[in-house]
Amino acid sequence: MSLQVENLTKSFPTRSGELPVLRGITLEMADGEALAVVGPSGSGKSTLLHLLGTLDRPTSGTYRLWGDDPFALSDAALARFRNRRIGFVFQEHYLLPQCSVLENVLIPSVAGYTDDRIEAETRARELLDRVGLGARLDHRPAELSGGERQRVAFARAVLLRPALLLADEPTGNLDRQTARSVGKLLLDVHRQEHTILILVTHSPELAEMLPRQMEMVDGTLAPWQGGRA
Repeated sequence: MSLQVENLTKSFPTRSGELPVLRGITLEMADGEALAVVGPSGSGKSTLLHLLGTLDRPTSGTYRLWGDDPFALSDAALARFRNRRIGFVFQEHYLLPQCSVLENVLIPSVAGYTDDRIEAETRARELLDRVGLGARLDHRPAELSGGERQRVAFARAVLLRPALLLADEPTGNLDRQTARSVGKLLLDVHRQEHTILILVTHSPELAEMLPRQMEMVDGTLAPWQGGRA
């Protein structure tokens, strides 16, 4: 399996002692697989994504992506690993308002981990064509709709061909029709890029678009029974 998580835990210190949020997450996924994680606010979904994205470190347990243990790396090596192996899409698009659409997509390539800038720009243009924004390269984020901004975020997330694509409530700020369109596009991008996709959502409709669903229950992952997330 390309992604292997075993007995992953995360606790946070409080005045009254350690607060366990994740209580032994075990998960395996292969390249090209997609998983939706549902559950109420505060159940640990975003914490799980932060650990898988190496934005935070687990309290215990093991995590391997393509056989590598990212938490065994130095801070500098971990930053390179994260930039090359993991793509992020959040509820907020986090586009730089002063930069054009094309410049925003190219941000991962200017972090010092890409040697061929011409190749990166060519790929950025191709990705923007794929998400229907090939004619908007010079526009600023303020000139785009909410759904279009998320499309830019999708292109940016997969620019460096990551092994793992993490999406945290990517349609949370969109109306229902736009959310469905953007959700379908995210799945299309995931399939074309053959990434592992893990998507956190409150939307049962979005979750059901993915082939596999699990629910965060008491800090662990359990099969989702459907219905309200």
